[in-house]
Amino acid sequence: MNSVKRQVNKWVSRSLDRHIRLAVTGLSRAGKTAFITSLINQLLHSATNPRMPLFAPVREGRVLGARRVQQSHLHIPAFDYDLGIQSLRAHPPTWPSPTRDVSEIRLEIRYRPEKGAMKLLQDTATLYLDIVDYPGEWLLDLPLLSMSFDEWSRKQSGILTGKRKELAEAWLEAVDRFDPLAGADEKLIGEIAAKFTAYLHACKEEGGLHWVQPGRFVLPGEYAGAPVLQFFPLVGNKYGESQLANAPKGSNYAMLKQRYDYYCQHIVKGFYQEHFSKVDRQIVLVDTLQPLNAGPASFNDMRMALEQLMQSFRYGKSGLLRRLFAPRIDKILFAATKADHVTPDQHPNLVSLLQQLIHEAWQTAAFEGIDMECVSLASIQATEPGMVNHQGETMSALRGTLENGEPMLMYPGDVPSRLPGEAFWRDNQFEFRQFRPMQTDVDEPLPHIRVDKALQYLLGDKLR
Repeated sequence: MNSVKRQVNKWVSRSLDRHIRLAVTGLSRAGKTAFITSLINQLLHSATNPRMPLFAPVREGRVLGARRVQQSHLHIPAFDYDLGIQSLRAHPPTWPSPTRDVSEIRLEIRYRPEKGAMKLLQDTATLYLDIVDYPGEWLLDLPLLSMSFDEWSRKQSGILTGKRKELAEAWLEAVDRFDPLAGADEKLIGEIAAKFTAYLHACKEEGGLHWVQPGRFVLPGEYAGAPVLQFFPLVGNKYGESQLANAPKGSNYAMLKQRYDYYCQHIVKGFYQEHFSKVDRQIVLVDTLQPLNAGPASFNDMRMALEQLMQSFRYGKSGLLRRLFAPRIDKILFAATKADHVTPDQHPNLVSLLQQLIHEAWQTAAFEGIDMECVSLASIQATEPGMVNHQGETMSALRGTLENGEPMLMYPGDVPSRLPGEAFWRDNQFEFRQFRPMQTDVDEPLPHIRVDKALQYLLGDKLR
């Protein structure tokens, strides 16, 4: 009887807009796991949380508490909140291990309604919050749905310059010896695909580059080792398009094309249909500091990756997404992460720079009626502001502990408020360092910067 009552209450809650599905994404190292861990932690402490002045329902004392409950999609791996907290509470504290696949967790938030139907019906209400974590790299694959294998190959060939070309050397040598018109050799294709995958990994890990495609090759999730991830673009090909168009069914070219088409139809489209199209609200985490630190090639590549990622939020009536998936996202928050790694006076510049990076998507979203906002935040605060004397001048500084255990007091430099030009890269002394999390007591909520502001934007209207 109790289970029936709970199910009825759940249906009533959903009929009164008491359920929300929040997706969290970002490119690698943007801090998705840290953000979700902090968000959950703040909500679990919400009844008595002093760190949430910008989240109106908590500030007003209307949130009675939150707890974790069983997620509805049992086939999706659960987000491991306990492991993340364990890392952050360790001595010394360490950052949670990044997630590399889709994960999900559900929270039940009890609160006192401020107005509306819920206040008329009962004194307390429940909001069910599903938090979905998925790699931003998977969104980079959306353009593949409108490109043939040959078109994709040409596009990949066009970006093989500079650092990318250096990192691709072993793969390019193998492709140069590859005969696409020969009989299909699955073993050979697998070996060359492995070299292509190694090149994509090198772009991210050695080159500081962000635009990698296909995204599943570097974050395969459940498809690791599957033939669907064993193909590569034909670049520098010695055969013309007409010859390839007449390639026999049993050729190497036919196998590459078949696997590419399968990847697009089953992996890319499948992700959008199963996960993305069901999301109500989205937060995109962006680490602008590491690319600024790495140099213009890394920064411009991150900008290109963001432009590709933005295509996932273009819902116009004639757009690919609207035709295929009918997404329902009504709010998108872009967050410049690691705000605690620069001094507080630079936080407005972080927001301004992020707005410049997503300007085109912002205009598109506004035209299509999607609410969009930018914020700078630190999911888990790792530094404290301080002052330092430099050449007789007192300057703002950061005080924290580097990941190797060394205490540090430093000024990392100025963040440009607009897209950096040649003068910035020539004259700037920006130095972004990695700090370890601060030690906190087990009964206290995690320290953060503006996670409460993010919650207000994403959930505030649902807790009225």
